[in-house]
Amino acid sequence: MLKKKLQESVNGVKIFTSEVVGEMKKSTWPSRQELLESTIVVIVCLVLMSLFVGFCDRVLVMILQLLIPTGSV
Repeated sequence: MLKKKLQESVNGVKIFTSEVVGEMKKSTWPSRQELLESTIVVIVCLVLMSLFVGFCDRVLVMILQLLIPTGSV
């Protein structure tokens, strides 16, 4: 019984591996130039989003400081 379950597991792994190899052969991979361009787009978007979030944070802090003064009592 244990031997049968082990054999089924091994067969399952073999089938899975062959299916993965088949799917990888169907995939298209980007060229070096496409990869470089995509990377630059991601980095630029990351910088722009960081600046936007930082700006929003500063504005919200300034608004809260106006609403909740932290001066001496």
